[in-house]
Amino acid sequence: MWRANVFTIFPEAFPGNLGASIIGKALREHKWDLNLIDLKQFPVKSDRIDSAPYGGGAGMVLSPLTFEKAFDSLTENDRRLRKIYFSPRGRQFRQRDLGELADSSGVIILCGRYEGVDQRILDFYSFEEISIGDFVLLGGEVAAMAVIEGCVRLLPEVVGNGESLNSDSFSDYLLEHHQYTKPRIFKGLSVPETLLSGDHGKINEFRANQSKQITIKRRPDLWGKYIAEKIDCLLKKN
Repeated sequence: MWRANVFTIFPEAFPGNLGASIIGKALREHKWDLNLIDLKQFPVKSDRIDSAPYGGGAGMVLSPLTFEKAFDSLTENDRRLRKIYFSPRGRQFRQRDLGELADSSGVIILCGRYEGVDQRILDFYSFEEISIGDFVLLGGEVAAMAVIEGCVRLLPEVVGNGESLNSDSFSDYLLEHHQYTKPRIFKGLSVPETLLSGDHGKINEFRANQSKQITIKRRPDLWGKYIAEKIDCLLKKN
């Protein structure tokens, strides 16, 4: 069973959105597991889990002694899982990373707060510093939920129509095409005629072209990666 081990000082923030919709249903049906480790339960002395940073500065920093005690509470198997710490200075996490993580046995996530965590925690335990975007949050809990949800929806038997995952934005560097439903005309805007034709070949071609045009316009960086991958595939065939 895929398992998310989350170290946090706010376990009450969970499951949050992870308890809703098909993700929450899968959790209740034991298709995945959420293990919350409350860092406040592992003080080092005087009921403190953090200290002021060496060299001065604002905020408090999570003690490595607290994390050591909390980490040792995990099972031996869980300790070997991939470790993630969310940070604005981290590598941007992408859809393909979610796929790799979903294919593993689970993840360890450390949610930072205040001024962060002692760097030696990240170094000794080999945490990857990950970013979910070029912005700053108060802590890692929301980011943790986003990544966990992204992974769980990729697990077998979680999403009802597994084929829908193949057309996700970013799955092949292309953004998803537009979607339409009834009524046929809304506020003078009509559904594209191709989608009403019943010709699935033309519909697939229309959607593929639309995805390309949207990606070119909105994310030229992704379009460049798409083209580079196509060229690389051609070179390997030759």
